[in-house]
Amino acid sequence: MFNRRKFIALGASAIATSAFGPKMVLARAATERRFVFIIQRGAADGLMTVAPVGDPAFVTQRDALAQDFVAAPKLDSMFALHPVLANIDGLYRARQALFVHAVASPYRDRSHFDGQNVLETGGTSAYSLKDGWLNRLLSLLPKDDDSAIALAASIPMALRGPVEVASYAPSALPDASDDLIARVSSMYQNDAQLHAAWEQATATRMLTSELAADNGRNAAATGALAAKLMAAPGGARIAMIETGGWDTHAQQRGRLTGQLRGLDAMVAALRDGLGPLWSDTLVLVATEFGRTVKINGTQGTDHGTGSVAMLLGGAVNGGRVEADWPGLADAQLYEGRDLRPTLGLDNLIHGALASHFNLSPVQTAATLFPDMKGGRLMRDLVRV
Repeated sequence: MFNRRKFIALGASAIATSAFGPKMVLARAATERRFVFIIQRGAADGLMTVAPVGDPAFVTQRDALAQDFVAAPKLDSMFALHPVLANIDGLYRARQALFVHAVASPYRDRSHFDGQNVLETGGTSAYSLKDGWLNRLLSLLPKDDDSAIALAASIPMALRGPVEVASYAPSALPDASDDLIARVSSMYQNDAQLHAAWEQATATRMLTSELAADNGRNAAATGALAAKLMAAPGGARIAMIETGGWDTHAQQRGRLTGQLRGLDAMVAALRDGLGPLWSDTLVLVATEFGRTVKINGTQGTDHGTGSVAMLLGGAVNGGRVEADWPGLADAQLYEGRDLRPTLGLDNLIHGALASHFNLSPVQTAATLFPDMKGGRLMRDLVRV
């Protein structure tokens, strides 16, 4: 049973995250470890995030897009990080960031919707599973006294399933008017607890769907809000943040730079907001598929296959790039156009989560990715 105060406090957060993206969903579990899944909807370009500058074909294949990496920070002898990812670079130097390159889900076609469905359900083909791997993860964690809690207009596919995840922002409800918001603000002016929660909600009301908006400040506000909800005693332990704007078919260089700047600000806000809890936090950043190796005629890239995934957080055994690098020469590309995937996202996810939550790797793989065939168990991703 939720009382009025609790409902209003949660509802305030829901308003902040429902009609204005990036969208966030949270769930409770009886563990002190935190996990955040940041999904990059639209197929983020991994070759422009963690660039294989040591590959002899990189500059030739990427042409103008390679210019961003002339003075970019080197991660090792092969890879460099996009220069706007300054906070994530700092995590790498502190051994709290690990990049997994040439990685992909089992999906091998080029539909965003189908690719995201495979990424979120953990299946091997689109719509073969009816629930999400993040919901199935909740079934493996110690149960909290309350049901799982979701704060969003709708629950993303990754969190749908048999474990209850309640939503406090039904999508059928209209957006709150400015007049209503002003009257509620006045009503709670003298209530210390509700006024603070309401101010938090209204301050982030104007969030937009793309991380690049407002020079990344909107993305930072989302990260700060997620950290606040996850740091609270008895608060959420699992969060999923949906980000859009990664589909860069034209003029990619500037657009992707803005997106990456927003992602960097969001991660920094999460780290700062969680404070000491950051040491028990794992953040996964992943996209449905990568982009073509060559640039198209509008200075963008098209739908591809292999990309990069990130593990970030104080719990990460980082400071390295994990890759079975396939090469960028024409003869080395998947279907003559894409980065060839050599590592599985499902192997990465189940290996990291089994270690993070001290679960059986075999049971975790069977529960999260029941149709997974083969692939090596990735070890030493997380400090235990």
